[in-house]
Amino acid sequence: MTIDVALLNRLTKLGGITLEEEKLEETKSHLSEIVDFVENINKLDLDGIPASFNPLDSKLPMREDIIESKPQIAKDVLKNAPSAEDNFFIVPKIIE
Repeated sequence: MTIDVALLNRLTKLGGITLEEEKLEETKSHLSEIVDFVENINKLDLDGIPASFNPLDSKLPMREDIIESKPQIAKDVLKNAPSAEDNFFIVPKIIE
């Protein structure tokens, strides 16, 4: 696929953007390179690869949930708070 001035003008109109005249050739060149790169995908042999991926088909390792009580973590966090009382943060009232 080749990018010509007419197609570039249509793309800029659809995209709601404006390009300066001196940038048209550079942009046309960059877009052509991108399109050529994407067209390389058509050359790949993808016969053995499924068309889609389903995350439900993958198996994740399961681990046992272990409940741990670590009250020191709350104390360490509250120690850095500007204001705390009874293991809670004290924040200014924002809604009257």
